[in-house]
Formats: sequence, C-alpha cells, structure tokens
Amino acid sequence: MPASTQPDVMDKLVSLSKRRGFIFQSSEIYGGTGSVWDYGPLGVELKKNLKDQWWKAMVRMRDDVEGLDAAILMHPRTWEASGHIAGFTDPLVDCKTCKGRFRADKLEDARCLQKPSKRPGEAEQCQLTEPRMFNLMFKTFMGPVEESASTVYLRPETAQGIFVNFLNVQGSTRQKVPFGIAQIGKAFRNEITPGNFIFRTREFEQMEMQFFVEPGQDMVWFEYWKAERMAWHQSLGLSPQRLRYHEHTGPELAHYARAAFDIEFDFGGTLGFQEIEGIHNRGDFDLGRHQEFSGKKLEYFDQPNNKRYLPYVIETSVGADRTTLAALVNAYREETVEGEDEGRTVLRLHPSLAPIKAAVFALTKKEGMPDMAHRIASALRPHFPVDYDETGSIGKRYRRQDEVGTPFCITVDTESVKDGTVTVRDRDTLKQDRISADALMGYLTERLSG
Repeated sequence: MPASTQPDVMDKLVSLSKRRGFIFQSSEIYGGTGSVWDYGPLGVELKKNLKDQWWKAMVRMRDDVEGLDAAILMHPRTWEASGHIAGFTDPLVDCKTCKGRFRADKLEDARCLQKPSKRPGEAEQCQLTEPRMFNLMFKTFMGPVEESASTVYLRPETAQGIFVNFLNVQGSTRQKVPFGIAQIGKAFRNEITPGNFIFRTREFEQMEMQFFVEPGQDMVWFEYWKAERMAWHQSLGLSPQRLRYHEHTGPELAHYARAAFDIEFDFGGTLGFQEIEGIHNRGDFDLGRHQEFSGKKLEYFDQPNNKRYLPYVIETSVGADRTTLAALVNAYREETVEGEDEGRTVLRLHPSLAPIKAAVFALTKKEGMPDMAHRIASALRPHFPVDYDETGSIGKRYRRQDEVGTPFCITVDTESVKDGTVTVRDRDTLKQDRISADALMGYLTERLSG
C-alpha cells in the first residue's frame, strides 16, 4: 500500500471532538470502555445527517429499494447458517511478558506494550503464546437461565436480518426482482485490536443494502452499484483524490463472494487508505444457506416467465462511524486569515452534514439587537438547526462556529434594528452579504440545498 500523503490530524480531531461535543469516550468517569464511544450533541447531529443522506439516496429517491429495521437479537440458527459461529474468528496470541493481546495475522502492524515498543515477539524477553482462534461475536443469554440452550448473540452485522426477511418484504410490498432492502442499525464485534478513534470499534453502526437480482444479471448490477456508491461518497464532499477502489483478489476474496470491491478513503498519517464501504457480489450463498438451515423455501417466483430461482445478492455495506470520521478528516483545516494575527481551525463540512446550519449573533446586548436576533433564530429553528450566541467578541464567535463547521453566521447590528437587514457571513469564502432579514429563509434554503 503506498504511503499516505495526507497529514495525520487524528489526535487533533480527538481533542476537538471532546472539547466541542462531537464524540466522547464511553464511561469516561470510570476510566472509559475500550474502543466504545459516545456521540455528543454535535456528533449525534453530524452522524444523523450522514444517515439521513444515505437513507434519502438509497430508499426515498428510489422505487426499487425498501426499508427495514430488523432486531439485534436473532435466532441462533441464523448465525450457524451464515457461518459466523464456525468461521467468524481471528487468530489470537498473548504476550506472556507484557500481557498484551494481538491478532496473530496482524503482528507487523502491532506494538508491544513494553518500552521501547517493538513488534510483539521481537524483544528477547517477549514470549508469545501459540495462536488460538477467537470468535468475534458477543455472546449473551435469553431468559433467566444461563445455559447453552438459551445462548444468543449480539449481531456482528445487519445483513442477516435482511436475508431472513427477504420474502416478508417482497410479499408485503409486491416488489419484483430486481429490488433491494436497506437498513441502518447497530452491530457488535469483540475486536482483538480495535483503535484509531471511531475507525474500528466494538459497537458500531452499519448502513447496508442487499439488492436481489436474477442470476446472470448480477455483474451488471454489481458494476452499477459500484459506480453509484462512489458517486454518493463524493456527493458528501469527500475529496475524489482521497477516494479509491480496492479489488479483493485471491485469499482476500471471501469464499461466498463472486466479486468484491472496497471504497477506500485516505485518512492520512499512519492509517492511510482504509475501507469505508464494501460492494460485494454474494451470489445465492445467503438465501441458499438460510433455505437449507430453516427448511423454508426462499425462492422467488417470476410469474411472467413462470420460473422460480434463488436470487443473487449485490451488497453495499457502509460503516456510518467510519464515514463520519472520513467526513471529519476531510473537512479539517488550519488556515491563516488575511488581516488577522490568529489563524482559524475550520471544519469545511458539506452543508448537508453540518450539525448547525446557521448561527445568529447580536453584535451587542444593546439597542434591541438581542431581541431581533432571538426572533430570527426562533423563525429559522423549525427549518434548520440554529445556534444563538451572544458571548465574547464577534471574532471569537465566528471562530467557535468555524470550528464546528457551521456554514453561515448571521449578525444583527445597529443598522439591522433600523432597516431590518442583517449580515450573513459564509464559512468558506468569509464573504459577507447584507440582506433583508425577511429574505433569510430563501437565502439559506438555496445555499444549504447544494
């Protein structure tokens, strides 16, 4: 993999995220929970905006994809059929010296906990155990008795909830193949070596769509969805230069996959290019396995052609957390401002993703300016997420909004009270327009819809 040419801003983003209310470490007052994160007031808005953009593109704007919200807890036979109980494992080794735990197949990327830090097994005193297979699924029990008969699992992916509901959705919506089923939901993996902020976590959110097609048409649809999904990431403002495809070949290709590509984003620094979405041609593996294990026919009846078949599946699977991180990394800037001694930190988030769309300021707390500013904020709030701020100099207020990615700042000044006009300052160009307060709704609507 070629070295990344992008700067490493991860430590700066972790600090900014905590300070400004994007992302906090889970249970921090107790020392934190390893690789589990809480989304704060701004973070939950950012991630919700991202999920809304995905849902709009995949479900609301199409007549061939239906939505679903399947349960997290499923019948344990589901995971036998999917192969997760037998095969969802990573090789694990322990260091007898530092007590660290590492993936045996990723030792070249790991560092021993002892100082000076080296690769596990390199130091003379470092002794590694023999590799053993470790299942990544979280196990729990359903009902009052903890016994093998009551064992259930937290789902490690959302896709299986779609497969087992294939005929339910198809029958209730009267969809004809080709069509898709999409859902957004939590998944859980007991990762051995999670890390890199919200890039690899034990609890995460997936945005998945399984598109069911007639065998023989699968590669046509595979290429279609490959292009569609790349275009969607670019529509979020992710730089085309930081996006690329990665094809799975050889042992990297899953046993059930007929073809597979990842969309990778360049996170910069040591992380470099990493997967944020997978597009897979899964063939009829999934429906075939569930048909075998459940004893229920899952074939689709093509009435016009009087034939039955198990559809092939084209999967698109996006990590909501990873793509949120990609959006933050892509947007982060440290800039100088002409005529000012201090620079600014700014998140150049796409307007559709920005947690706050507009901030309203009263230049001073005199002459009725706060009253007018409050009226403007109240009028806009039913339509956009709006922040009202009257603390500190106008420059400091601008900087606070730049740092969280607010596209527009509206200032009420002395002239505003006299003639009903306000200044609107653009986050990216720093240009200020003087417009009537009555025209704000149309002005913002036009610019935020781009």
